[in-house]
Parts: sequence; C-alpha cells; structure tokens
Amino acid sequence: MDRSTSGWRRSSNMSSVSSPKLAACRLAALGDRALVVHLGGRIDPPTFRAIRSLSRRLADQPPAGMLECVPAFTTLAIYYDPLRTSQTELISLVSKLIDTPDSTIETQPRLVEIPVCYGGEYGSDLDFVGQHASLTAPEVIEVHSAADYLVHMIGFAPGFPYLGGMSSKIAVPRRASPRLKIPPGSVGIAGDQTGIYPLETPGGWQLIGRTPLALFLPERDPPTLLQAGDIVRFRPITPEQFRQLAEPSA
Repeated sequence: MDRSTSGWRRSSNMSSVSSPKLAACRLAALGDRALVVHLGGRIDPPTFRAIRSLSRRLADQPPAGMLECVPAFTTLAIYYDPLRTSQTELISLVSKLIDTPDSTIETQPRLVEIPVCYGGEYGSDLDFVGQHASLTAPEVIEVHSAADYLVHMIGFAPGFPYLGGMSSKIAVPRRASPRLKIPPGSVGIAGDQTGIYPLETPGGWQLIGRTPLALFLPERDPPTLLQAGDIVRFRPITPEQFRQLAEPSA
C-alpha cells in the first residue's frame, strides 16, 4: 500500500456552494510593480474566501501586464509589468471585480486527516505548552485534535501549510531560541497558529508532535500533500502506529 496517497485521506461530499460578494477592501501600492489588496483584518474563512475569489477571477481572466498573484492570510499581492499596464488601470479593474458578486460555484473543501504522534521524542514541547496553557498534556492533545483547520496558504518551505482555526486555549509564544534543525513532519504551535514542517529546516515553533506522512515529495503530482482550501483534521496515534505508517511500503 502507498501510504503517501491512501489510508489517511477522505473527501467531504461534493455538493456546491456559492462564493459571496467580496468584502470591503483597501488597495495599496507596493513600489511601481505591485499592488496589494487588503481584503480583511482577521485570519478567518470569510477573508480566505474573498482572497480566493479575487485570485481565481484574476487567473481566469488575467489583465494585460499582470505577472502573478500571491495570496497571504489577509492580502493578495498582484505583480505587474509597468510597461504594459499602469497602477491606475489595475486599481480600476480590481475595484470593479471587488464590487461585482462572484457567481462561481465552488465544491466543498477536501478533508485531509493527518495522523500525529504527540509528545515524547515526537513532540518535546508538549509539556511546556500544557504548562503555559494550564492544561495537562492529554488536554492539549484533545484541544489540538478536536478542531478542523483551514489551509489558508502554502509557504515558508515547500508544502508548509499555514492553518487557521486553532483554539486560543493552547496559544503559546515562539521559542526564545529557534532550533537549527526540526525533523520533517513536526507539528508546532506559534502564537495562535499551528502548522507542520514538511522538511528539515530551522524553526522557532513549539513542537507538540509529528506525523509520518510526507508533506512534500517532488516526484508527486502535485508535490505538496496539502493545498490552500483544504480542511485538516489531526488524529492522535501511538508511537507504534507512527512506526508502522513510517515504514516504506513493500
């Protein structure tokens, strides 16, 4: 069995929902080659949908001179060629899109279950998070694994998901001194966010567990396990289950 593509994922039903009209926004210049569209002040699903809607419509009908769109938690950066279009023209076009309701029909998001072995050698900061939150380690695990998390974007490292929806009960500051190496699959908390390190990289998040799943494989299509718009659900597993899932398939 290919554990990188089966035995861990399930999709929600494929009924459709309509995208709402984009929320009020603010546009700002980023030098003479980019425009930043501020579409909300909070990391939440409505802001995500507004960014996704505008990004999709610009991709479907790219204006002359547009080079690329880069989504973030609450903004969308639009890069353009100043020799082919002007900032004034781009602002006018984006403003019209924002004022026009998006009639696109979207499918329900994909639900991806991520097995996580919490604590011990897999999550050495779990006890610290519990102490900071005045919770026991099992209570931290229960809170963390009870929520459904929206993947707002992929960034920092290939396949790193920026997730929204973590309970403030387990919010904790970053480490004062970042680690130089964090094992791939490590699940961490920083502030009111949680995420998964796809590769061995430096990092300052508090590590509470680890998944045996590969979040980034260059040979896979697409190479990243998670995509913006997915819903992530963490499932606690034992060390033995971790080892079994981490073993190469026969």
